[in-house]
Amino acid sequence: MSGDWRQRLASGPVAASAPCRIDLGGTLDLAAVGLPLDNLAPCTVNIALDLRTRVSVSLGRPGRIQVAANGFDPAVFATGQAPYDHPLGLIFAVADAFGVDGVQIRIASSSPPRSALGGSSVAAVALVAALTHAAAPQAARRVNRRQVALLAQRIEGAAAGVACGLQDQLAAAFGGINAWYWSHRRGPGGFRRRRLAAPGGIEALNRCFLVAYGGNPHVSQDINGRWVQAFRRGGDQRELWRRIAALTHDFIDAWARGDLEAAGEVLNSDTRLRCQMTPEVLDEAGQRLVEAAVEAGCGARFAGAGGGGCIWALGTAPAIARLRETWQTVLASIPGGLLLDARVDRRGVAVSRSPRVSAETPSR
Repeated sequence: MSGDWRQRLASGPVAASAPCRIDLGGTLDLAAVGLPLDNLAPCTVNIALDLRTRVSVSLGRPGRIQVAANGFDPAVFATGQAPYDHPLGLIFAVADAFGVDGVQIRIASSSPPRSALGGSSVAAVALVAALTHAAAPQAARRVNRRQVALLAQRIEGAAAGVACGLQDQLAAAFGGINAWYWSHRRGPGGFRRRRLAAPGGIEALNRCFLVAYGGNPHVSQDINGRWVQAFRRGGDQRELWRRIAALTHDFIDAWARGDLEAAGEVLNSDTRLRCQMTPEVLDEAGQRLVEAAVEAGCGARFAGAGGGGCIWALGTAPAIARLRETWQTVLASIPGGLLLDARVDRRGVAVSRSPRVSAETPSR
């Protein structure tokens, strides 16, 4: 297999990139929560951001896999021997799934590490796309987005030893603005995509949302795990999740009408419900950012499962313009706080064959 990969990469590195996301309705993509709520048509909304993660695969030392990623210490392990609980374990798991040997993998992300924007899943999607492209015959090198997302999710779940959602991988693979409807009874591929048009167009929408990093990295599995366990125990938690499922539909309806004020109110309602379940979903920085957004007449929600990371806000362009100034003031007093330069990403995952290829090739 080592020789195969040396041949596959002989003409130069393979590179791929994919976008991260902001979201609403997360955790409903987990069967443990979404399946018992199937009659409510559980769905998740995500907006892909042009804060892309770029992955390149090139020849390295035979018998070794080397990984370098910004925000992490470089790592090298003998082929097939890397621990998957390592900070870069998911990347090694993807390499092992493809039988890769003797390569260097470099990862550069435009978003802060562990910012709750789906970064590790995005890197996995980009790497799966790059390796799929490299391993395919010349005539079959257009990568299928759906297959890439599903494979990346399966590898992540296997490496983590827990069930993983799918929304991060789908946002990275497809890009754009989408609602994903989960039919967990049909199995891992049981989902339906609904493209959501940007009210007023993409450029107008880019002036109607903000994304801020609160300076503290998040740990999504902890909060997600607590939500799942509380749901399994039954009681009042089940009713809260029914309300969260309904709110996601309310958001889609408001979005379709172009009513960003109403959509923002839904964000605030979702945030309040999840804070009721787990107050730690907002750290101190997140609380300050959310409070400022509400006072400015905007909606705000943590990204992913919260507990640190990013907060995103939605509102009319004038309200967001006012909030931008307020958030900049708040973030200036938070160590590591940062207002991200984020816009909607329309492309999704893209692959290029070598440095001689100047333009990325969009996948299907």
